[in-house]
Amino acid sequence: MEREFTPGALRALAAAATWQYGEGSGGLRLVSILMGLLAEPECRAAMILRELGISEELLLAHWPELHRSAEPPPIPLESPPQFHPEVKSLFTAVDLYMDWGDWPPIISTEHLLLGLAGCEHPVADWLREQGLNFTQLRQQILQRYGTGGQWRSASQEAVRGQIEALPSPEEENSISSPEVGHAKIKPSASCEPPEEERLQREEPPADSRKTSSDEAKKEDAVSKLTASTAMGLYRIVDAAINRALEGLRVVEDYVRFVLDDPFLVGELKDIRHAFSRLAGEFPMAYRLAARETQTDVGTRIKHSHEMKRESVEGLLDANLSRVREAIRSVEECAKVLQPELAERFEQLRYRCYTLHRAIRITELSRERLQNARLYVLVDARPSPDEFQALITSLVEVGVHVIQLREKKLEDRLLLERARIARKITRDTQTLFIMNDRPDLAVLSQADGVHVGQEELTVKDVRALVGPDMLIGVSTHDIEQARRAVRDGANYIGCGPTFPSSTKQFSHFPGLEFLRQVASEITLPAFAIGGINESNIDAVLKTGIFRVAVSAAVVDTPDPPAAAKRLLAKLQGTPTR
Repeated sequence: MEREFTPGALRALAAAATWQYGEGSGGLRLVSILMGLLAEPECRAAMILRELGISEELLLAHWPELHRSAEPPPIPLESPPQFHPEVKSLFTAVDLYMDWGDWPPIISTEHLLLGLAGCEHPVADWLREQGLNFTQLRQQILQRYGTGGQWRSASQEAVRGQIEALPSPEEENSISSPEVGHAKIKPSASCEPPEEERLQREEPPADSRKTSSDEAKKEDAVSKLTASTAMGLYRIVDAAINRALEGLRVVEDYVRFVLDDPFLVGELKDIRHAFSRLAGEFPMAYRLAARETQTDVGTRIKHSHEMKRESVEGLLDANLSRVREAIRSVEECAKVLQPELAERFEQLRYRCYTLHRAIRITELSRERLQNARLYVLVDARPSPDEFQALITSLVEVGVHVIQLREKKLEDRLLLERARIARKITRDTQTLFIMNDRPDLAVLSQADGVHVGQEELTVKDVRALVGPDMLIGVSTHDIEQARRAVRDGANYIGCGPTFPSSTKQFSHFPGLEFLRQVASEITLPAFAIGGINESNIDAVLKTGIFRVAVSAAVVDTPDPPAAAKRLLAKLQGTPTR
């Protein structure tokens, strides 16, 4: 039977070929393969061995005849090295316990370890003495590389024939030793597994019977697929996984190098790594066996729009759509091949929808608020005339954003003030924001609405104000800031930075919170809380270049003059 090996298995075999047992050559021995697995530290077989406390030193102590080869093969290997005849028992064991059926045998490091533990040989005995659980290892392999390995019945085995006894080392003019001798498998007529496996099958633990039943149902469902159908599904899975990872990488590069947003890059990396881990549940051996790039008709069908993007936004949207669609394809195939994975792919797909919104809103908000540096919060003033005069003076000196925050005025009068502010700011460079009241923001046609942590959520506000209105959120720690980005806020207020005469707080996140936000979030962020002419420089040193003030402007004898001085401090700061 022609075999293929995973890259990790080839590396392990290359390392094994650098070890020699005794003085003869005769090919790679079983104990050398075990040593080779240990030399590939990141492979799963090595991890299992390390968990058992098995090391090179332990092997050398037990097999002192093992030593470095005087003529190791060139590395990397393009094909397996020559095997000693005893190694045939390893592959026979793997074939017996895996029952490849129509699947091409592609050997991983775990399969090599399974074969070492499954044959009748001193190496297998020693591995069991060290605590290697053959049953558990086989179940892990079946879960990762496929579930078709049912134990064959006596009639099935009769058709396939008994496993032939291997020639002895003497017949092959090879080395015999009391510890590494003739290796062969002696199956019964029904090809029963090792005693440990047989006993476990006969008397499974009570708490595992439901799981075993569920696994049996799943394996039965998969086993009903024809080989061609299963390979077709794996072909879909392979192509969709590749598409999703390619799309995620494009989006990640865009967010990293164009938006330069550490938080969103981190979110993308988290999704990409989570997807990669989940995709790893589909055996790479099966994916590669199903892959047919050269004969794929889709590679020869092109649409005129595929090679052109109308805008940068089109590039972003196209690749995020590609990711979601590809994950959906994997999700649907998983419902047949590995149903327990389908819901996890579904949740990842939903995360991609949320992230798409966060990226696009961050980008649009940065553009819309690009020049917004000074944000002034005003109350309703004692009279409409005083309010109108204040708003007019602030607009005339170039304040970028004005928020109406008033807790004591009745709704009808508050709406009148909001409409005054809207009338003055309309067709100017000054944005008008309504505090806490999305209903009044809509009625006054404000540019946006600002809410705190105790008010309506971004989702609920968006349902009231529609897609175009800005939504700001007050945040008091880095996790609230991150959540606001995910929720689709257009900007965040970060504070309180210093004690304020306008609003009382028991806790002050201070300048450190501003540094945290500046280091990872590029959504427009305004420092707020007690900021004035004397401490604004300390705020700017944190990397936050937008400030929201109230008393520092409106409670001064000359509000427009105070605003001009703050604007001068902010002039020339970065636009991020």
